[in-house]
Amino acid sequence: MTPISPRYRMQFSEPAGYLDFARFGPPSHAVLDTTARLLEKATHAGPATVDELMREETRAKAAAARLCHSDVDHVVLQPHTSLGLLQAAFNAAGGTVLVSAAEFPANTYPWARAEQAGRLTVRRLPGGYVTADRVAEALTDEITIVSVSAVDYRTGYRADLAALREVVGDRILVVDGIQGFGVIEAPWEVADILVVGGQKWLRAGWGTGFAVLSDRALERMDPVLSGWTGARDPGLFDDEIHPADTTAAAWSISNLSPVTSGAFAAGLELVEETGVDVIAAHVAARVAELEEVLLSRGAQIVSARERRAGILAFTMPEHPPEQIGAALTAAGIATTVRPEHIRLSPHVTTSSETVERLGAALLTLTQPRRPDPTPAPVSASGATHDLLASLVPAVHGLAAMLGPGNEVLLHDLSRLPDSIAAIAGDLTHRTVGGPMTDLLLGLIRRGTTQDLINYRTNSPDGRPIRSSTLFLRDADGLAIGCLCVNSLEPEAVSAEVPQREESFPPDVDSLQRFLVDRAIAKVGVQTPEMKKHHKAAVVRELDEAGFFLIRDSVDHVAGQLDVTRYTIYNYLNEVRG
Repeated sequence: MTPISPRYRMQFSEPAGYLDFARFGPPSHAVLDTTARLLEKATHAGPATVDELMREETRAKAAAARLCHSDVDHVVLQPHTSLGLLQAAFNAAGGTVLVSAAEFPANTYPWARAEQAGRLTVRRLPGGYVTADRVAEALTDEITIVSVSAVDYRTGYRADLAALREVVGDRILVVDGIQGFGVIEAPWEVADILVVGGQKWLRAGWGTGFAVLSDRALERMDPVLSGWTGARDPGLFDDEIHPADTTAAAWSISNLSPVTSGAFAAGLELVEETGVDVIAAHVAARVAELEEVLLSRGAQIVSARERRAGILAFTMPEHPPEQIGAALTAAGIATTVRPEHIRLSPHVTTSSETVERLGAALLTLTQPRRPDPTPAPVSASGATHDLLASLVPAVHGLAAMLGPGNEVLLHDLSRLPDSIAAIAGDLTHRTVGGPMTDLLLGLIRRGTTQDLINYRTNSPDGRPIRSSTLFLRDADGLAIGCLCVNSLEPEAVSAEVPQREESFPPDVDSLQRFLVDRAIAKVGVQTPEMKKHHKAAVVRELDEAGFFLIRDSVDHVAGQLDVTRYTIYNYLNEVRG
C-alpha cells in the first residue's frame, strides 16, 4: 500500500476520535487558507477583483472534470447534492423513474415532488442492496430513469455502477456520489447524471458540489430549473429570455460564491494530488482495523462486508444503540447514532489512537473499568504511539549506559511542536513536553526525514556537542518519532564532522520567538520599516522553517508583523504558489 504523504496528513487537524466522515468531513487547511485568501481579496476589491474571483468556478469545474474523466462543458457546480437531484427530477421530460425506497431522502424527495408536479411517475424498488439483478427484474418499458446511490448511506454498500449501466441500457442513469466520490475508485463516467456534494469525504466544507452530465442527459433532459446564468449569452441583457445553454451550464441557476468555489477547488485538487486509489486503500485499511476491534468486543457488523466503502455499521447484543452512543461520546468519539445501529466512517487521517479509543470505550460496556497500573505516556492530544511508548524505558537505559555528558531524547511527531516524549540527561536543559529544535522542525516541514548522524552543534550554554537523530517509522514507513543523542564534544575533533546551527528552546514560546527573530534578521529590515514584500519574505522564511506547524502560529506572527491573520494566509498562499 502506497504511504500517504506527510504533506497530506499535515493538511488536517481533526481531533482523535472523529469517526463521522459520512456525515461531515472536517475541511483541510488548504480549504481554510483558500477561503481566507479569497475573502481577504474580496475585502480589498478593486476594478478587476470580481472577475478574478469568478475564475475560481472554472478552476473547480476543471478539477471535478479531471477526477471524473470528463470536461468542463459537462460539469456544473452545485451548492449541494439535493439541488442536483431536484434538477434531475424536474428536468426529466416525462417517463418513469425507478428509485429505491431505502435511499437517503435527498434521492427520494425530488422524485416525489416531481411526480406531484406531474413531471413524471415514480416506481419504488423495495429496500435492500440496489444490485444489477434486482434492477433488471424491476425494469419495464415505461421506466426511463434509474436513480441510485453509489454508496448506501446506511450500510456502506458500494453499488456496481458498471453492471447497473449494462442492465439500464439506454435509459438515464442518475448516481448520487456523495458517499463515495474521492474515497472509492468507481467508473463514474458510466453515469448520465452524477451528483456529488463536497462536505463529506471530499472535506471541502458545506455549500460545495457539482453535477456531471453525459451527452445523453444533455440531449434528453429539459432544463426547466435553469436560471439566467444557465442561458446562452448570460451576460447579454437585452430584455429577452434566452434559451438554455447546450452544455451542463444550462443547469446553473445563479452565480455561486467564488469563495466557496475556490475552497472546493482546493479540496478537489488535494484529492487529485494524493490519488483516489491511495486514499481508497488507506480508508479500506482503517475500516478493516475498526471491524477487527468491533468483532473482538462482541459487536455484530450489520453493514456491507463485501462491496463496501468507508462506512461500518454495528450493533451490540444487550446494548441499545443510544447506550453505545453515550459511551462513545463520553470517550470523545464522534459517530452517527441511529435507532437501529451505530455508524462509523473513518478517513485517511483517522489515527491508531482513535481505533484504540473505540476498543476501550466499547470495553466499558461489557467489563468494569479498571485502572491501568502502567499507563503509557500521553500527550495533550492522546496516547503515544505503541512503538514510541515501548522505547521510553530504553531512553533512560541508554543514557545510563553512555554516562555523564550525554543526553538521550525521544520525540513524538504527533505532538508537534511539544514533541519531547522522554528525555534523560541535562545537556540542553529541556524537559518532557518541550518542543523540538528549529533544525528538526524545519526537516519535518520539508518532509526530509532522513537520519542525521554525527553532526556538531552547540548547547544552550555554548558548549560544543555532537548529535545524531534517528527517525522512527511505523509499518507504512511514515515517520512517527525520532531518537536523538547529544554528547559533549571530545577534545580531539575530526574536521570531517559537519557543523549545523541548532537551537534548543525550553518551551514553545521560546521556539516561536527564536524563529520569528531569525526570519526578521534574515530579511534585514526592522518591522516598523517593512514593506509588503519584506513581510512576505519573513513568512517565506518561517514557512520553510516549519513555523506554521505550531499551533496559533499565524496569530503570533500576525501580531509581530502588525497585520491581520488573513494577510498572513494571503502571504502563505503567495509563497507556496
